Amino acid sequence: MNAIRSELAVARGLQSAMRGKVVWRGNQAYAVIRQIWNGAVQHQPALFAVCETPADVQAAVRSARAHGLPLSVRGGGHDWAGRALCHNGVVIDLSQMRRVDVDSKASVATIQGGTKAEDLISAAAPHGLVAATGNCGTVGMVGLTLGGGYGPLTPRSGLALDNLLGAELVLADGRLINCDTHENPDLFWALRGGGGNFGVVTSMRVRLHPVREMLAGMILFPWSEADSIFSGYTSVVAQAPNELGGLSGVVTGPDGGPMMFLAPMWSGERNQGEAVIAELRRLGTPAFEQLGPMAYGDLINMFAAHSVSGRHYAIQTRSLRELSAEIVRSLIAAGETKTSPYSAIILHHFRGAATRVPVKETSFGLREEHFMVEIIAAWEPSSDDDDLIHQQWARTVSENLALHALPGGYPNMLGPEEHEQNARAYGSNTARLQELKLIFDPEEIFTSAISIPVQKAA
Repeated sequence: MNAIRSELAVARGLQSAMRGKVVWRGNQAYAVIRQIWNGAVQHQPALFAVCETPADVQAAVRSARAHGLPLSVRGGGHDWAGRALCHNGVVIDLSQMRRVDVDSKASVATIQGGTKAEDLISAAAPHGLVAATGNCGTVGMVGLTLGGGYGPLTPRSGLALDNLLGAELVLADGRLINCDTHENPDLFWALRGGGGNFGVVTSMRVRLHPVREMLAGMILFPWSEADSIFSGYTSVVAQAPNELGGLSGVVTGPDGGPMMFLAPMWSGERNQGEAVIAELRRLGTPAFEQLGPMAYGDLINMFAAHSVSGRHYAIQTRSLRELSAEIVRSLIAAGETKTSPYSAIILHHFRGAATRVPVKETSFGLREEHFMVEIIAAWEPSSDDDDLIHQQWARTVSENLALHALPGGYPNMLGPEEHEQNARAYGSNTARLQELKLIFDPEEIFTSAISIPVQKAA
């Protein structure tokens, strides 16, 4: 009872300092506002500070710190591990801060902290511009960008973080500051890869790109051709222009069995793109294909339809230098042992523009060409209590790829328990990140949606 009274007192005090609303465990709206993408997450925050302005964010940070409460930040709420919700703590909820302003002449968008990829895409489209987003429109742009941001435009335009021009953020002491390559450049370096470990980003400026035409879609191949498709895809993409982006991997077919998929996205001259995509089609015997001119927003929505909110998820990730025969065999075995029809394996090919950024230019630790693998266990909740079966499938696939994988992994996808991968995810940038964490957040107020190996002060 005393704990409830204490939470209510904190909530009332914070509400008096905010324009937005405060929702605590006793409110009728609590159950609805607590919902995030991964329905398996059971964290129960003490209260939500639903912010409308940077001043609201400042008030929430100061309140959490003054009362010794843990703090988390929710933008899109799409982090599979549920780290947007801190158990018994304060959630800075940015879901009402989704404004997007487009400067078409400068090809720059200014977005608020709660902006989702679909918001940015919709705002840029009337100007003939696109942004370097991920592959799902419901993902929050700030979280995606701060941790990396693989997507369809990665070969052509780099990661989402490579297109970050500047940010406004609230620090652990409640100050509101700006950073870019000229103002607070060390902090700007850390933000580009280090995630939310340094503050709460209330807005950011991102570079936009003109794209006149786009060819995209999906090709499904029979599972019997998976081996040759993996090998052929690697060869085609290695020679393809950087205007070719997209995904490959394993999904469930109409009969419930695994199928190989390619999801190309071409953002260059149409005739050349048709020739490249035709080459991909000829890698096997398509069982299904839907390819043609497509708006960028429609492409992103195509993937969002398979990323159902409220379903249960567990995700593992590995980074692979190549798709060797041994790795392909592991991927095929993984497809044949999937424990749920909703589970999938998705490969992102990191190449082109993203590899030309020097590794020391941002805190993102891996700039060599590679395949980033998402091992996605997804299932509908049931009374059978079979969560462990699906989680174990993802872990087994990850362990089987570990021998062939590069050190570390993609920070945005690594779970908090993946200590070995987290410790090596930033490579040669780790020491500098640790130093800057001690400068900007020595008390570890921001535990972030991603982990960095923290060097404790002596």
